[in-house]
Amino acid sequence: MSIGNSPEDERPFEDDREATGLSVGRALKQARIDAGLTVDDVTNATRVRIAIVHAIEADDFAPCGGDVYARGHIRTLAKAVHLDPAPLLAQYDADHGGRPAPTPAAPLFEAERIRPERRGPNWTAAMVAAIVAVVGFVGFTAFKGGDDGAKNQVAEGSTATPSKSASPTPKKSTSETPKSDPSDSAIAAAPQDKVTVQVSATDGRSWISAKDHNGRLLFDGLLKQGDSKTFQDNEKINLVLGDAGAIQLYVNGKKIEDDFQPGAVERLTYTKGDPQVG
Repeated sequence: MSIGNSPEDERPFEDDREATGLSVGRALKQARIDAGLTVDDVTNATRVRIAIVHAIEADDFAPCGGDVYARGHIRTLAKAVHLDPAPLLAQYDADHGGRPAPTPAAPLFEAERIRPERRGPNWTAAMVAAIVAVVGFVGFTAFKGGDDGAKNQVAEGSTATPSKSASPTPKKSTSETPKSDPSDSAIAAAPQDKVTVQVSATDGRSWISAKDHNGRLLFDGLLKQGDSKTFQDNEKINLVLGDAGAIQLYVNGKKIEDDFQPGAVERLTYTKGDPQVG
C-alpha cells in the first residue's frame, strides 16, 4: 500500500484549515487532499518521485537539488492539484532569499556564436598540395639537371687531343685518341685558364686513369709504348699511373722532371698553378 493512498486520512483538523499563512508545502498538501488525490496520483500525473513529493509537502526542498529544480517542482505540483503556482513561487522566493537572478541571454548567445567549429583534417587539400609539391620538385630537378649537363658539356672535363677531330667521352676499353708526340708548339698552346695534362708512354706501356675535378672518369685504360693522351679541365686533373716509370708528363706546357721508378704506382693531382706533383 503506497503512502498517502487515502486522502481522507490526511485531512487536517478544522483549526488547521482555518489557520492563515500556510507554508508552500502545507498549501500543496492541502490542495491535493481537497482535490481527492493521493501522492501516487500526483506522482503518476507529474512524474515527480514520491519521495520528493513527500519532502516538498513537508517543506523540505533539499532533495530537489537546488532552487531552480525546487521552483520547477512547485510549479508542476501546483498545476496538478489545481493551484495557481505564482503565489507559491513568490512565497518560496521570499522564504529562500529571493528569486535567483536570470542568466543573461546575450553573453550565452555570443559565446555560442563565436565558438570555433571543430573540423576534421582536409585530406583532399593535403593530397593536392602534396601532388603539386612533387610535380614542382620533379620539374625543378629535370631543369636543373639539364642545365648542369649543358654546362658540363661546354666547360668541364673536356678531353683535348692534338688530332683533327674531337673524340667522344672516353669509355673503358673503347676508342683511343690518335697517337701524337709532344711538341713545343702544342704545349705552348695550352690555355692559361685551364689545367692541361699530357701523358705519353715513352719507355713502355702503362695503365692510366684520369678524372676531372668532379670525379668524372675521362680515361681508364692501357697506353702502349708511343701512345699519348691529353686531358684538360677548368680546375684539376687527377691521375693514377700503373707504371709511372714508363710515363712522361707535360703539365700546362712544362715537362715534369720527377724521377718515377719503373713499376711504381703513382697518384697525382695537377691544377692550373702547376707543374708541381700533387
